[in-house]
Amino acid sequence: MQVQVADTPLQSNAPTGDIRTAWDRHRFDIKVVNPANKRKYTVIVVGSGLAGASAAATLAELGYNVLCFCFQDSPRRAHSIAAQGGINAAKNYQNDGDSIWRLFYDTVKGGDYRARESNVYRLAQVSVNIIDQAVGQGVPFAREYGGMLANRSFGGALVSRTFYARGQTGQQLLLGAYQALSRQIADGNVTMFPRTEMLDLVIQDGHARGIVTRNLMSGKLESYCADAVVLGSGGYSNVFYLSTNAMGCNVTAAWRAAKRGAYFANPCYTQIHPTCIPVGGSYQSKLTLMSESLRNDGRVWVPKDPKHCWDEGSGRLGADPTTLGTEQRDYYLERRYPTFGNLVPRDVASRAAKMACDEGKGVAFGGRGVYLDFAEAVGRLGKDGVAERYGNLFEMYQRITGDDPYSTPMRIYPAPHYTMGGLWVDYNLQSNVPGLFVIGEANFSDHGSNRLGASALMQGLADGYFVLPYTIGHYLAQVGARPKSTESSDFKAAEDAAEGRIKKLLGMSGTKSVDSFHRELGLKVWEHCGMARTREGLTELLGEIPKLRERFWSEVNVPGNDRGVNQSLERAGRVADFLEFAEVLALDALTREESCGGHFRVEHQTEGGEAKRNDEDFSFVSAWEYTGEDSQPVLHKEPLDFEYVKLTQRSYK
Repeated sequence: MQVQVADTPLQSNAPTGDIRTAWDRHRFDIKVVNPANKRKYTVIVVGSGLAGASAAATLAELGYNVLCFCFQDSPRRAHSIAAQGGINAAKNYQNDGDSIWRLFYDTVKGGDYRARESNVYRLAQVSVNIIDQAVGQGVPFAREYGGMLANRSFGGALVSRTFYARGQTGQQLLLGAYQALSRQIADGNVTMFPRTEMLDLVIQDGHARGIVTRNLMSGKLESYCADAVVLGSGGYSNVFYLSTNAMGCNVTAAWRAAKRGAYFANPCYTQIHPTCIPVGGSYQSKLTLMSESLRNDGRVWVPKDPKHCWDEGSGRLGADPTTLGTEQRDYYLERRYPTFGNLVPRDVASRAAKMACDEGKGVAFGGRGVYLDFAEAVGRLGKDGVAERYGNLFEMYQRITGDDPYSTPMRIYPAPHYTMGGLWVDYNLQSNVPGLFVIGEANFSDHGSNRLGASALMQGLADGYFVLPYTIGHYLAQVGARPKSTESSDFKAAEDAAEGRIKKLLGMSGTKSVDSFHRELGLKVWEHCGMARTREGLTELLGEIPKLRERFWSEVNVPGNDRGVNQSLERAGRVADFLEFAEVLALDALTREESCGGHFRVEHQTEGGEAKRNDEDFSFVSAWEYTGEDSQPVLHKEPLDFEYVKLTQRSYK
């Protein structure tokens, strides 16, 4: 497919010279705001998860006036709490050879050489500070017998660098950030707006100056003006309908910003997590993540003989897994990747599970599941030892499935999880729209085309605590404090557009529910743009999405009105955005004629079934510019250079 490509390449604005000193030099070179002048500036932060809460708290601590918005009833309900396994940091507490450089190398390699080197090195650098910050906040990380912080290993690394709090690391880290945020709220430096959803971004004189919101309790539309806007609104995996994300997670804030001119980068880079509880029925509404940390002690396998697997006719397993001996099991990850074994990166583990199930060896509903077995770990560590590491995860699994994972192997299967794509940002975390900064999963991130486990929390907190507070000051010092009024025509036009969209949704006289359209879209996107993608399937998907979108706007039924709580209206707006965004997602996947990380094109694979990159033609960031509903977006490219981690075919064997 021919797409319009912009003539001028995007510039990362990363400092030149030695990458090891780049961030330190950059912090010295950029402009700063006088402490006494910071109170003249107001910053809007959309989202209060790890990235948003840490940014809002830190900016307020520095002296800025902060307005923080979230659609949950409390920042504590942000989806960051669902992160289970841990957070990476190059502390080398295990004395096993870890370093900032090794974390940098592992992250670039794990992302299949599709990340910006300068950002990744900075991420590895500041990772060591995050742990100290969290410990100072009282985050109860696991500790060794002597009191030292414990570490465990994760996929894509041969060292133990992951700090954890059992299976609740995200929740504990969020509580630490929430404490810092609450202190600033109490001091009057942060004004918190819970149950408030961003509906539009306001651009004034080419700069991001504010947002339009809807109060989800009263239904009132309100506008807010500031000197800069920060988006920390998370990822878009719910475009697949079934995912590990909370059902409220959506693309709306980022996509509305994209429709106002912000480029959307690498939307096809979506991560499929290898260890999720398999789908249990046709009308399931979400999937449950089981932490990747379980692969430290669990062994992944499928029966060698298909007669011991799932039988579609009877709807049950052919054999009790506890009765199958070692010789009847295929430990396929250990067989194919002897060096990394069960700790290969997520994209590799996910594709391997799919291949096993495609061969008829699946062990769950629909033949889509593999075993994660802890019998050996229980024998080695004892039940109490395993429970100490993973007890709450095992309890959650047993409550959902009814099986006891201490005695019966878990059943797992890959599912949509994290999204590496997001709004394009430069080294300063600023989008191509001046004054619009994007942090955490909402930006196109530092992970390339595949995120290593335990790096999401690292990136969100690095952005919020240690990067944005420096770089946003550079922008503010350049533009200076400006009058903050929502009376201008730009704000009025944005409010009218948001109100018009709401009235249009409520005015539909169709008979189908919002969820029915979301489910239909998600199944189509999963089928054609999930773990395996083909030119034929993506072309078909691009033909189906506009038809589905047209049907949505004529057949959907949104009950109620715009006054007060109306969750159907909330979901309708978000699904409408997914119906637009999904087209860019599929287009990005179609135009990227290679396989890399989480983007696997069936036409581009090695003889062994591994991802086959095309570095000569596709070593760039794809950043898409929205040009209208009826016209194709324009592709902007940011070339990627690999000076420190040389391009090579990824291998975990």
